[in-house]
Formats: sequence, C-alpha cells, structure tokens
Amino acid sequence: MNQTSQHDERIAKMTFASVYPHYVAKVEKKGRTKDELHQVIRWLTGYDEEKLQELIEEKATFEKFFQHASIHPNAHLITGVICGYRIEDIENPLTQQVRYLDKLVDELAKGRKMEKILRVA
Repeated sequence: MNQTSQHDERIAKMTFASVYPHYVAKVEKKGRTKDELHQVIRWLTGYDEEKLQELIEEKATFEKFFQHASIHPNAHLITGVICGYRIEDIENPLTQQVRYLDKLVDELAKGRKMEKILRVA
C-alpha cells in the first residue's frame, strides 16, 4: 500500500482522546484491563498517568501526543502489519509511531503476554 501525505496529515491531526476510548473498549472486550493498556502506552511513550490524562483532557492531536514522548529504544522491534501497512516500512516517523501504538494495543487485545508486548529480551 502506498502512503500519501494526506494520510499522514489525517493521522497527525487526529486527537488521541478520540481514539483512546476505542483502545480501552478493544482491550477490555478481550479481558484485558485499562491498567495494562496504560502500561503499554507508558512503555512506548514514557508518559506517566498524570501526563497521559493531561493529553487526553486537552484533546492533544497525535502530532502533539508524540512530540514530547520518549519513544522506547526497543520500539523498532515492533513489526508486522496493522491497518494494511507493514510497520517497519512506514516512512513518516509520526505515522509509524501511531501504528506502533495500534500494534501494541492489538497485541494486548489478542492476549499476548505482557513481556512479549513490551519486547523484554
């Protein structure tokens, strides 16, 4: 699939707060918890509970959400296909980071063990 600049812009302008409830519903529907979701988000971004809540409340765009994130050094180990895109082939860094998060949420919902999701050696 080809990525377009419009696709990248659309993702950048989407608010994290608009997608977050879908993440929660997806993992809870599959028997996982909001705390586990937050653990995954914390691992990827470095955000604590307070900062995460602040970004949700201010309806931060994904662009702003990832702007100050400390992306985990092992994030590059997140590979595979999500939403029809091979994560490791995505050229736009922001779009790739959003897809990292999507993939981690997907793995959590699918029941993958936390140490596998968090790429613990």
